[in-house]
Amino acid sequence: METPEVETKLEEQQFWDELDVILDALCSTQHQIDVQLRSYLQLISTYRDDYLQSEYDMVKCGFRLIDSKIFAEHKTYVRRRLVGRFLKEPANGARLQVITATLLYDGIDNPKTFELMLEQNAFARLIELIWKDVAKDNYGFHKLLLEALYEMCRIQKLRSQDMEILQDEFIKHLLEQVEEGQGNPDDPNNYAIIKVLLVLNEQYMLSEIGAQDDAPPPTNRVVKVLSFYGPDFKTFGENIIILLNRETETPTQLLILKLLFLLFTTSKTYEYFYTNDLCVLVDVMIRSLADLPEEENTLRHMYLRVFHPLLSHTQLRHPPHYKRTEIIKLLNQLSNVRSQHFSPADPTTLRLVSRCNKVDWLCDSPTEEKAHELARQYLGMSLQDVGSSMSVVEVAAVKEKAPIKPGSKKKERGAPPPPPPGRVRGVWGGLEKASAPEVHIQPQKCEPKKSSPLANGSLRRRGPPPPIPSARSVHAVKLGVATDS
Repeated sequence: METPEVETKLEEQQFWDELDVILDALCSTQHQIDVQLRSYLQLISTYRDDYLQSEYDMVKCGFRLIDSKIFAEHKTYVRRRLVGRFLKEPANGARLQVITATLLYDGIDNPKTFELMLEQNAFARLIELIWKDVAKDNYGFHKLLLEALYEMCRIQKLRSQDMEILQDEFIKHLLEQVEEGQGNPDDPNNYAIIKVLLVLNEQYMLSEIGAQDDAPPPTNRVVKVLSFYGPDFKTFGENIIILLNRETETPTQLLILKLLFLLFTTSKTYEYFYTNDLCVLVDVMIRSLADLPEEENTLRHMYLRVFHPLLSHTQLRHPPHYKRTEIIKLLNQLSNVRSQHFSPADPTTLRLVSRCNKVDWLCDSPTEEKAHELARQYLGMSLQDVGSSMSVVEVAAVKEKAPIKPGSKKKERGAPPPPPPGRVRGVWGGLEKASAPEVHIQPQKCEPKKSSPLANGSLRRRGPPPPIPSARSVHAVKLGVATDS
């Protein structure tokens, strides 16, 4: 009786070499391609527990397929077969994870892969895997699925039947995961979830633009869930502000700003954010608007569109008004009225800046209005359109004296010198001729002074000094009254 042949277990390097042998085989027919793909997936399934325990290993298997001879020579057919497998493979198997990684990284370089996935109804499969099918502790696979969903929605517009698949419970599921992640923006899984929520909001905005007159646009479920359950998902709000502060890619910044615009223009979400987070957002926007280069008009316009409802609808509208002076100076700088060193601002920027200037607490305060009224009454001028960015009231409010430098003496200004004889001061400080006749003063005869005891050159005094007259005698002399000796 013949003993069954025992299959020898491959070592780790032998496993990777075997994958390359399978994928580099010469295939002239579709049947041969299918055979090699099945062998490739079977080998992955067999050695999953041995050599494929991390997300990196799964992605490595996917790149082996993308760089293989079979994929290079038969891309269209291999992609279609992988999408078909994606729809049928079990949820928590190694095969599905490798297929997802392959489709993701191939689609990043070739958007046709995501278009094919949407065409084959892979969107619904992604939603089910993220929401229900994949185990919560399988973070690596969750991240791959979220990234695939984000990229699929980023490069194309979803169909109406795809938008109908989304439910409030799915949005809440994503927001709950952000809360469970303790709001760590550096967590790759949290970052992927936030990007999915941002791109879904973008899809809802696109659907409103392209909606037909006879069919109402679908409800924006991201804004809806935050409107009804916002206090339960505050961490999401904190994270998107942190990401806006750190993000350097313009597309992601635009996605964040678009969601902020909707939240600040929807009455139920006016005060969704904490006040401290709003202050951080103001700092981010001031810095970004001041540092954006001239060619970044799209991003600058989006910042300004968000700036107006942020200042007029949120808690920032209540005193004390956060960084009012800095905001006014920034808007003056963006309007480019007071600086001749840069090219003129475009009309859209000027219009958006003008809208921000109309925010109530950025307009003139009652003290400034009183100053304007006084200027109109007494000077016949207006303080509304002055060239300086600092108002007269602000200048007058500075009461702190300039410090005196050590070693320097403070000079006091004395009274002005008297006018010369025959001249009097005019109304404006000039000198004019006096209208009164000139007065001639007769010189008085001076009696010769008595010689002083010291006049003869002697330094010695002769006798005691004369007595000091009393106050009564001095007073009597001044009044011309004779006194008794």
